[in-house]
Amino acid sequence: MNKIAIIGAGGFGREVKWLIDCINTANPTWSFIGYYDDDLTSRRDIPEFLLLGKIEEINTIEEPLALVIAIGKPSIKEKILNQITNKNIFFPTLIHPTTIVGNDVKIGTGCIICANNILTCNIELHQFITLNLACTIGHDTLIQSYTSIMPTVNVSGEVTIEKNVYIGTGAKIINQISIGANSIIGAGAVVTKNIPANATAVGVPAKVIK
Repeated sequence: MNKIAIIGAGGFGREVKWLIDCINTANPTWSFIGYYDDDLTSRRDIPEFLLLGKIEEINTIEEPLALVIAIGKPSIKEKILNQITNKNIFFPTLIHPTTIVGNDVKIGTGCIICANNILTCNIELHQFITLNLACTIGHDTLIQSYTSIMPTVNVSGEVTIEKNVYIGTGAKIINQISIGANSIIGAGAVVTKNIPANATAVGVPAKVIK
């Protein structure tokens, strides 16, 4: 089995470890070795032998290693990736066995797709996207790199979500909506109109507040 480690030893990092365990139960694939995190001193809920070091130490690894970036904030995911120059590192996409993937769904490198997601048809996910628990992604949707979608978000058909977007828990995006790069959609928001880049939108219906 391939060795795998997680960047980020917080709560989501531990959920991704569970995701790896679920994948292995269905099809033994990964040998988990531990976590990299720049704040290891606060991780007292993780055994010391699983705390591998700070992120900068990844560039000293001399053998192939799969890494998963278990960080929620899109801009930090991109920043961490840009720090890693080691050619021995590769970034698999992890998909929970309960996820339903339909026809003509393209999924890029380094994505994390958690339990009970549904992706219907003609969908494209770029790199390092997170779909947290129980999200639905409708037909003809494009989601660009580093975007993080929190639990129980519903994305309807023909939606475009640009790079580095964060969508909070339980938000709903109706058909034919575009969300601009670097935007934040608040938890529980219902997006009925296009959202520009670099905006924060909240409420029902969602309104730009920043």
